[in-house]
Amino acid sequence: MTEPGVIPAWVAEMDYAVADVITDALLEAVIRGRTGYPPYAFGGELGRAYADWAERHFDQTVDPELVIPTVDVTAGMRLALDVLSEDAPVVMPVPAYSPQLEIAEITGRKRVDLVVDPDDERAVIDLEAPDAAFADGARTLILTQPHNPWGRVFTHAELEGIRDVVVRHGARVISDEIHAPLVLPGADHVSYLAVDGTADHAVALVAASKAFNIAGLKCARVVAGDVATRDRLFGAPMARNDSWSTLGVVAALAAYDEGDPWLAAPVERLDRQRTLLEALLAEHLPLARMRPLEATYLAWLDLRAYGFRDPAQVCLERGRVRLAPGHDYHPGSTGHVRLNIATSAERLTEIVHRMARALAT
Repeated sequence: MTEPGVIPAWVAEMDYAVADVITDALLEAVIRGRTGYPPYAFGGELGRAYADWAERHFDQTVDPELVIPTVDVTAGMRLALDVLSEDAPVVMPVPAYSPQLEIAEITGRKRVDLVVDPDDERAVIDLEAPDAAFADGARTLILTQPHNPWGRVFTHAELEGIRDVVVRHGARVISDEIHAPLVLPGADHVSYLAVDGTADHAVALVAASKAFNIAGLKCARVVAGDVATRDRLFGAPMARNDSWSTLGVVAALAAYDEGDPWLAAPVERLDRQRTLLEALLAEHLPLARMRPLEATYLAWLDLRAYGFRDPAQVCLERGRVRLAPGHDYHPGSTGHVRLNIATSAERLTEIVHRMARALAT
């Protein structure tokens, strides 16, 4: 729980109400008693709904029969590592989503960090680094795109470069694409599986949870690139794939089939919020640095110039605002914070004011 008087600007949820079409679908499902186990199956209505969504939003062709439910994207990542990947090191660009930093260790593998230079204005993955890691024996790349916490959207050309390195070494890619629906104006999401020559060595992890604020309902999807991959995943013992929720399926179907008008409003609002944040930082925290926010509602701020190793702790103690500390995303990311902008303009303004007062003390 957040302490009284502290603004929670760290948690990866939006301050925006759930879409009425989702609430209505959930209420109807509960009234009808749809609270039991979901069918253990691939494809179906969930596969169909996601395939339709991907075609509308990303111009991507997805075979509905290659879509497998799972409880959340991190569980899907663990499933893919356990079932598909060799018993070899896992390459992960960092800073990275903190709950996934231990995913390699959990599956009995070593993690190889590809540290993105904090002074690189575009947060580009240097392809020589994964090439060297694969040459040394690594066999899986965890790719988060759009990236959390960088806010980057990788281009088609960048993904092609990653593919070429992976294919050269016979490695595998697990692509976490949970934030794809939250790509902001000026950028376009390309699924790794939409790049030619990736189907036989990759899966994509997707969900409606972040975009529609329904993470607690527990239903994500693993999208396989081909039937052989799907069969390996679905043929694994049920205990390897944490059970998803029937109500999560209901919510995802409503989101994918009827949620487009609702989603357009938060995306437009987040576009305004990132512009506001840039202006607030320029006025009140001029030494702060932020890469262009291309996707997500999570801004990665470089506050090293203010001289604090842990500015998140300083902002909590002196400013009564809770931010996610940079070292949670990589031990070397001191002086950085992650800030959630999915709130009102008034609250975002107050957050930056509090940060400025804290860091100037």
